[in-house]
Amino acid sequence: MHPTGDAPAPAPADGPGTARPPAARTLRPDGPLDLRLTLMMVRHGPGDPSVRIRRDGTVWLALRTPAGPATLLLRAGPGRVDASAWGPGAEHAVAGAPDLLGARDDLRSFEPAGHAGIAAAHRRLRGLRIPRTGDVLGALVPAVLEQRVVTVDAHDAWRRLLLQHGTVPPGPAPDGMRVPPDAEGWRLVPSWDWRRAGVDDRRASTVLRAAAVARRLQEAVDLEPAELRRRLLTVPGIGGWTVAETTRRALGDADAVSVGDLHLPRLVGDGVVGRRVEQHEVLDVLAPWAPHRARVVRLLELTERSTRGHRTRPLPRRAVRPA
Repeated sequence: MHPTGDAPAPAPADGPGTARPPAARTLRPDGPLDLRLTLMMVRHGPGDPSVRIRRDGTVWLALRTPAGPATLLLRAGPGRVDASAWGPGAEHAVAGAPDLLGARDDLRSFEPAGHAGIAAAHRRLRGLRIPRTGDVLGALVPAVLEQRVVTVDAHDAWRRLLLQHGTVPPGPAPDGMRVPPDAEGWRLVPSWDWRRAGVDDRRASTVLRAAAVARRLQEAVDLEPAELRRRLLTVPGIGGWTVAETTRRALGDADAVSVGDLHLPRLVGDGVVGRRVEQHEVLDVLAPWAPHRARVVRLLELTERSTRGHRTRPLPRRAVRPA
């Protein structure tokens, strides 16, 4: 999606967004865009205090920007998305809205026609774009929390930590939203609060080590993706799985596959070749769709949810995920 309009967005007509925003912009996608499907990729569970996706399709985000905290409201309309923001980081949030909506996600090289199931999913979910937050630490911390645990536990930890250590977002954000801590904020979380949130010492220590070098990590956001991957891997406790989770969200990397996820061999095997594959085979099976392998995985996940429901079989209490 490439924004083609810079007209100020109208102020929200009612509800909590009645205050006129200090920064606003109207964005016009160059193709189909499903706001909900796209921004679900940066939400960490339905209870995420930093992201609210409402039934009417509007999306609220509590953001930590280089200029300070911001509240960003996105409303989809016919052929457009209206972006409004409040707080010290309002201008930065509005300027980054195109990336959040997939402005850098280039679909021209994606050719799913060679596989009937993937092609059908792409047609049905054509509004799915890969968002780019540009926030390395904001993508990294929840990824670390998901190491070696089932997703629901990680989401609960993220929610608890943000409610206790995040900050109330500026402007008319919905009640209960929180801006995630900055690097110093994460470093100030006491050990007992990590434990109360269900985060073991190993994962907490990884977050603290990452926070200590957050500036160096963030400096790589506009360099080649390989450089950010290299820097992430220098942090003890961070491996390939966490790197892929981080770069997919922070950089909008449509090719970042989280190899090691417990469900991935079954998902990719059943969805692509009709049989379960092993972890070491996943990338080979997805190879025909590089550099869009993460996009294919997401299409398979959404297809499975729509046809089989969220959980058709019991999940283990602890998932075998690498760092």
